[in-house]
Formats: sequence, C-alpha cells, structure tokens
Amino acid sequence: MQTLGTTLKSARQAQHLTQHQVAQDICAQSMLSAIEHDRYVPNARLLLALCQRLNVAVSALKLADNFAISADASFNHRVEMLCNAHQYQALKDFLLVPATLTYVQTDEQTQAYYYYLGIACWQVDATSGDAIQNIQLALGMATPNAPLTTLSRLALISLAVFKTVNYSAAHVETLVTQALLGIKTGPYEENLNIVYYLAGLVAYQQHAPELAMNRLTAGIAFATAHNSHYMLANCYQLLAQLALEANDTTAAQQASERSAVFRELFHEQVHDEFG
Repeated sequence: MQTLGTTLKSARQAQHLTQHQVAQDICAQSMLSAIEHDRYVPNARLLLALCQRLNVAVSALKLADNFAISADASFNHRVEMLCNAHQYQALKDFLLVPATLTYVQTDEQTQAYYYYLGIACWQVDATSGDAIQNIQLALGMATPNAPLTTLSRLALISLAVFKTVNYSAAHVETLVTQALLGIKTGPYEENLNIVYYLAGLVAYQQHAPELAMNRLTAGIAFATAHNSHYMLANCYQLLAQLALEANDTTAAQQASERSAVFRELFHEQVHDEFG
C-alpha cells in the first residue's frame, strides 16, 4: 500500500529531484527523509508545501491504513476498495463467500475479517444484530492479557456505537472506557483518531453534550500532537453541531469553518448525520 512517505518519495524520484531540492526553504532535508520513510507525519502546512512543490494532489494521499485480512495483496486491495467506496452490501457479500475464508489464516487476519464484516453488516442493516455478533467475534480473537491493538480499540468503540440505542448507557460507557484506556501511552496509529471521534459521537447520541465536547477536544489535541489531520474535519463538524444545539452560534460557526478548512485541504469525507 502506498503510504504518505512513499507517495512523496515516488513523486520526487519521478521528477529526478533530490531531497535537498525538494526540502529547500520548506524544511530540513533530514525531516523530508523522515517523512519519506514514514518516521514522521508532517503537519498540514508542511504537507501542503511539499505537495505543491511536487505537484501532488493532497487528495491522493491516504494516511489511515486499512487492516490486512489476508497475506494475499490483491485480496486485501479488493476489501479496501469496497470499504473506501462505501459499497457495504458488495463488501458483505464478498466476505461471506465461502471461498473467502480460505484467504484468512492468522488470528490477526481473522480479527480484521470479522471487524470488516461487522461494519458491513451495520451499514447494510443496523437492526439485524449481525453487526454486534461479528464485532464480538473480532474482539474474541484478541490476544488475552495483551495490550489493546488499534483494531481491538476500533472494535470496542464500534460496538459502543452499535449498542447506543438498545443497551444501557452504563454498558455502552464501559465499552467506550475500554476503547480509550491507555490510548495515549501506546504506539500511535492514525486510526486511533477514529476512536476519539466515535467516543464523542456516542456521548452526543446519549445526550451528554459536555462529555461529547470533552472527548472531541481531546481527540483534536491527540491528533495534532502527532502531527495528524485525520478525522479533524469530522471532529470539528460534530463540535459545530453541539454548539449549534447549545445556541452558541459563534462557536458553531468557528468549528464549522475549521471543519471546512480541513475538508477542503485534505478532501476528508465528513459525516453530518449524527442521529
């Protein structure tokens, strides 16, 4: 999979430019090298400057990785394409084909398989119960007593979202707490930004606006502390909705404008249906 670093490196090499030429007046050559080797994620201003110099569309960059459910690259690509295109019925059908399971071999791949199947089931029919069952199967594949992986955190927070309507607030809150526990101390992955956003969404759906704001604000701080823009447009959009419902039009406008900036700059899809 093309990462941000490899995308920039490929663009630079295709134009026969040195790291020194690309980095000149933008950043240190050593920083560009770290970016190209995915050891450092640039902030929005630095990323935009590098993209402009290399004539790379920011929309072509995808920072948050999907999870491998097979050792077969073409199989993973098929899953990724269906997921990114939001073709959830096609994704569900593909994952449920009996031959598909022959591609899934390790515990980690099996966990990813059930996670994607749960997400697809939820998007196709949130009332069926299949989504919850598959996410629980994904969680069951986690290594006992091991630190939570990013995928396990996403499974926990997704389960919280799925259970917001028909389960007790205390039960849902337990899932959110588990998903967030120790998230700042482990290795950083951009997909962890999603956990904060969904935690805020759960609080919003449970009519706890202050808690939602706190979680979204913490998520924005978490992402920016790691020089990431991923999910910021969505976080600000939900903050705008919360401010609007609190009749704080100034805060709503400011959050909405920030969401628009990140949406325009990085072409991130923003979810504006919060019910």
